[in-house]
Amino acid sequence: MDLKVELNRYLRNVRENLRLDPMSETEIITELAAHVEDRCQEMREIGLSEEEAIERSLRLLGSAKMVARQVYEAHSQGTWRQALLAGMPHLFFAGLFALNWLTGIAWVPIMLGFIGAIVLYALLHGKPTWLFPWLGYALLPVVAAGVSLLYLPQGWRLVTLLLYVPLVLWLSCFITIKFIRRDWLYSSLMLLPVPTFIGWYMVASKENSLPSLNLGFLYRFAPWTGLTFLMLGISVAMFVRMKNRMLRIIAIIVSGLASTAMVTLASNQLEFSSFIGLAILMLVFVLAPVYIERRLMKNSHLAAP
Repeated sequence: MDLKVELNRYLRNVRENLRLDPMSETEIITELAAHVEDRCQEMREIGLSEEEAIERSLRLLGSAKMVARQVYEAHSQGTWRQALLAGMPHLFFAGLFALNWLTGIAWVPIMLGFIGAIVLYALLHGKPTWLFPWLGYALLPVVAAGVSLLYLPQGWRLVTLLLYVPLVLWLSCFITIKFIRRDWLYSSLMLLPVPTFIGWYMVASKENSLPSLNLGFLYRFAPWTGLTFLMLGISVAMFVRMKNRMLRIIAIIVSGLASTAMVTLASNQLEFSSFIGLAILMLVFVLAPVYIERRLMKNSHLAAP
């Protein structure tokens, strides 16, 4: 049995289940490889054959999935600083809505410039965990462009929407796939606020056939809108501080359902069927990345020699 072949196969399985940032994964895999090689050397010195030494060393470590889970729980918990940075975009929007600063267009370049600068900084510094909530808000210009198309004349509106929707779907899938290779949970974290924005837009559409672009229609809902984003910010901060993966999944789903429920109850404009629709939409945004990830992993395994 070739030590390098067996060890590389084992370490590859560990890496596929780690779901940490690339720098941490590389460091952990290097340490594991050194540990296994040292253990094999010790066992060969006491008389075991190379094959027996490799088999026993890997068996003592345990299955690759179990090792990956233990390492994940030991290294995945973020610091309070990272938790604050991850929840900050939601808290930022909570403050904007609560203070009624989202009127007029003067805030738009300031907000987009601020978000863009944060995203660029994070992309240039190893794509830390707290980057992903910011990425969701970086897509706001795309959403705003889609809303503005509703103000075009009827004929132009239909043509541009037919071009716009496929482009947005392609862009969303591209970004999701780009970052999903690390962990589908982070893609879900990125898409988490989308159903909340859609819910409040539905509320606006109930009051006006075409809601005002200056978001003045949210004056009467401003405290509730701010509260929904405050809830998302707290949930994301808790997500970063959690070690257990299942608890992280539950935190995302519960916070999404709670925010859609708050939109429905606070507005008095949406019916129960609207809440069900928003809840389904939220689950699609949260759980679609896991389906995409599994498809990508299946294709990569089929392509592997």
